[in-house]
This record gives sequence, C-alpha cells and structure tokens, in this order.
Amino acid sequence: MAIVFVLVALLVLAVIVTANWYVWRRLFRDTTRGPGLPRRAGAVLIAGGWVLAITALVAERTGAPFWLQQVLAWPGFLWLALSIYLLLAVLAGEIVRPLLRRFLERRDAAKERGAQPGPVPAAAVPTGKLTVPGGAAEPVAPGPRPAPGPAGEPAQPPTPTDPAGTPAPTGPSRRLFVSRVVGGAAAAAAVGTVGYGTYGVLRGPKVKRVTVPLAKLPRGAHGYRIAVVSDVHLGPVLGRGFAQKVVDTINATQPDLIAVVGDLVDGSVHDLGPAAAPLAQLRARHGSYFVTGNHEYFSGAGQWVEEVRRLGLTPLENARRELPFFDLTGVNDIAGEDEGQGPDFARALGDRDRARACVLLAHQPVQIHDAVEHGVDLQLSGHTHGGQLWPGNLIASGANPTLAGLERYGDTQLYVSRGAGAWGPPTRVGAPSDITLIELASKQA
Repeated sequence: MAIVFVLVALLVLAVIVTANWYVWRRLFRDTTRGPGLPRRAGAVLIAGGWVLAITALVAERTGAPFWLQQVLAWPGFLWLALSIYLLLAVLAGEIVRPLLRRFLERRDAAKERGAQPGPVPAAAVPTGKLTVPGGAAEPVAPGPRPAPGPAGEPAQPPTPTDPAGTPAPTGPSRRLFVSRVVGGAAAAAAVGTVGYGTYGVLRGPKVKRVTVPLAKLPRGAHGYRIAVVSDVHLGPVLGRGFAQKVVDTINATQPDLIAVVGDLVDGSVHDLGPAAAPLAQLRARHGSYFVTGNHEYFSGAGQWVEEVRRLGLTPLENARRELPFFDLTGVNDIAGEDEGQGPDFARALGDRDRARACVLLAHQPVQIHDAVEHGVDLQLSGHTHGGQLWPGNLIASGANPTLAGLERYGDTQLYVSRGAGAWGPPTRVGAPSDITLIELASKQA
C-alpha cells in the first residue's frame, strides 16, 4: 500500500512539474529572444508561487501562528487558482497559435504580391559607362546607387533588400510575434478570470430561492422558510467582515429557521473566535441549528460545537428536534468517524414518528443513501462548493450524487448548496456562492 502511495505521489509530482515547465516555456521562453532576465524572472515567479502555495497549506493544517497563515494565504492560495487558469489559457492558445500564424503568412504574401515591380520603361533604365581612372569605361548596372556621403567620406552602401525589392525585416520573427501575442492574451485571460472570481467571493453570497413541496407537511406550514448556509470557511483569508456579510444576508431573508450545514471554519476557536462572533446576530423564529462538516474535524470539532452553542446556535449531534410542523434532524459528518463521532442515523431517526415530515441536516450529499433508508423527506447539504473552480465541477460531480441544486432519490429529496465562502483560493469560477432560502410547500394547501 505504501508503495502505491509513493508511486501515485511521484506521478502527481511529475504531472505538476511538467505542466509548470510547459507554462514557463510558452509564457517566458517562447516570447523572448534568448536567455536573460525575463526567463529567470518567470522561473522564479512560477517556482516561488508554488512554494508559497504549499507552505500556506502546510501552515493551515499544522496550526502555525495565525499571523503567518494570513501572510502566506493570500499569495499562496491565489497562485493555486492562477496556475490553473494559466495552464488552461496556454492550452487554449495552442488552437489559436496556428490560425494566427497562417493569417500572418497570408497577409505578408499578399503584401509581397502587391509590391512586385512592373515592367520598367527603357528610358528609366540608367545607361552609359562609368569611367574608371586609368582604365576602360565600364557599363553601369541598373539597381540602387550608393547614397552620397558627407564631404570627404565614402558613399553609403544601399539599404539591404530581399528578392522582392522590399526592405529586409528588422523586427521580431513571425514565430516570436505569434508567441508574444498568444502568451500575452493567455496571461491576461487568466488574471482576469481569477480577479473576477475573487471579487465574486469577497462581495458576499447572493440569495437563491427554491420551493420544495413535501407530501407530509401540514397546511399550516405552507411557505415555511429555511435559510441554508454551508461552507463559509472562515479562516486566514475570509474573516470577520465576511462573516458579517453572511449574517446580514441571512437575516434579510427573514427566515423561520436557519440551518448551518457544516464547514463553518478552517482554524481553531482561539484564532477564529473573533471572526465567528457575528453569528450571534442570527435571527429566526424557530432558531438557528448547526451540524459539523469535515473541516470542523480538522479544526477541533468539540471546541467549535461549544463555541456555536455559546453564540446562540443549536448543535445537532446525531440528534432530533420536534418542531411544530416537522422533525428537524442533524447528523455528524463522516469525517468524525476517525474520532468516534461519526454519523449515527439510528440514534437520530430510529424512533421518530414517520407520519411527520422530516428535514435532515447532513454536510455531505453522499449521506443521502442513509437518509432514504430512514424515511427522510428532505436532506439539506453542502460540501461540494459546486466545484468552485471550473473544471473542478467535473471532479466534484464524480464524487457526489448531486453537485448542486435539488434532486429526488426515491421518496427523499436532496438539496445541495454551493456554499457561501470558498476553501483555499478565495475564488469561484462557474460556481457562484449562495445562501439558499428553501420555501416548503404543503401539498395539502
């Protein structure tokens, strides 16, 4: 098993190194005339970016001083996103490169055809003889004459020309020109994509409204509003200001109930307690509830359960609350199994009245299969981020039954939020952040 792990790690390393060499070649080697400062600067930029990224990840996971995590996180995590889109943009440039080269070749060929000289009239051809001192006269050959030089200096040689009679090119070659155009466009596209995706996260999540009909929901609960927020990921990048935006957005929806479905934090209570403080301002008629996500178990789940309780949220650790219109249940995340605190559906749902509607809070969508077995009507989850960085959605889709949105599994419906924040790079591309307002609909109404 260890040998397999080592081989996989070496393969991944080889792929990363090869990909970065390819990016350096296209952006720095192919766009310069020869070795020099630009090529060395490009190598330092790419290698240094990856050193910062890896160091930032290690610092977060090992609990390094929080100030150090903050210093490393912004440049390191942003480089991760930028490196992805630099690679994708350079790959896309391989399609453009031959098309641009062919266009330039045709344009230059057309110019050369237009510059071909016509028949020269006989009167325009120089005639006569050049007398050489001390010798016989020599015929004068047609062509450019030397330009007269200053007094006392020899005449200047004619300007060199190509066979078509046009001045010889002195600028960059066509291949170098194409490489510079394509490389510059690729870099601009990557920077623009990451910049816009980062702006989308930092401005805060938008509200998404979804109506979910439940067969067992009584008429009096028609229109009941549940604000679902997941994957806030407070940490060295997203702090107290971001938490305040999330809280204000939730409260503005005037929900009847608030469900925080995991991955609230990336760090200890000691470091992130002040960042999470705005959660105490959450307001809902039937309260706010919390279940753990996998990142809580990287950050001290027990401490965070007590902290959110202190802030006024109710943790549901494999527990159930019988609300006026339905049962609300929460289970721990799968990551808690390593600490003996994994999900326990039997404890949370085993003795409930199945005539009542049941809403389950579970961080990961893969828990839907247990929810179906226990007769849950609606499961609310997060975890996927909707892929966060395209084409990461292709990987996330393969690992989760539902990437984002509402789907039905037998008699159970599953809703997956894309999440309010972001993990790693504070950037989203093709998967905008959201806070979802679920509006329950009674079929009896």
